[in-house]
Amino acid sequence: MAEDGLMLPESGSVLGVDVGWSLKQRSSAVCRLDWDGESVQWTIRRFTGQTELREAAMAEVIGSHPLLAAALDGPLRGDLAVVDRYRGCEKALSVKPIAGRISQPGSSRSPVGRLLNHHTNEFARLVIDSGRLRAASHAHAIHPLALAEAFPTSFLGLLHPDPEKGLRVRRSDRYYEAAVADGVLDRLLGHHLPGRKLEQSFETVTNHDDSAALVCAITALGVARNDYTTVGDDDGWIILPPADFIADWARPLVADWN
Repeated sequence: MAEDGLMLPESGSVLGVDVGWSLKQRSSAVCRLDWDGESVQWTIRRFTGQTELREAAMAEVIGSHPLLAAALDGPLRGDLAVVDRYRGCEKALSVKPIAGRISQPGSSRSPVGRLLNHHTNEFARLVIDSGRLRAASHAHAIHPLALAEAFPTSFLGLLHPDPEKGLRVRRSDRYYEAAVADGVLDRLLGHHLPGRKLEQSFETVTNHDDSAALVCAITALGVARNDYTTVGDDDGWIILPPADFIADWARPLVADWN
């Protein structure tokens, strides 16, 4: 649970990034989630992997907002070094009891994994260079600043009470739809930011990359509050939902991760 001194301030912002690199498709997205004493809202931008568009979109969304945390959907070491190995966090999420129910992460040493790692590092540098990210204060910090690794599919899958039921195709999108339908995302946001009115509806976020960026921002909210579960080691920690929100089927499987 959140530790003393790490409760969220009355107002603030966090950032989530869905990492993409297509030069033609708008497969990258960034989400800034903001709150004050009364309300919560978000801003999402989607863009291609062209360097100038990536930099412009990130600069626009970050703006002058101080960021309490940022979570990126891709392999991330705190030193922004090349990973190029099958990491402990990837192995843990690939064991049969977990991978048999929810999608597992690919290996960082695969061709796609290497690309994802490279572009995650590029995004991380943009966040760091913005000068807006605060110092890390969560228990599994990988960098002096509050930078963390997200994995929206596993995050959403661990919220689902029975992810085997009809969710084999478009898993991440269907997990998101299920989390919206049963209200667990509303409850999770209310857990982190009690008493605020949500100015937008989760139902309005229908694009895959937009919803992934939003889930990354919610992941960053847990980092800012130091209220999450996680799996990994010095090669990287994947941040997952708070323990109280892990579905019953998964609780015994994640109990020894932290």
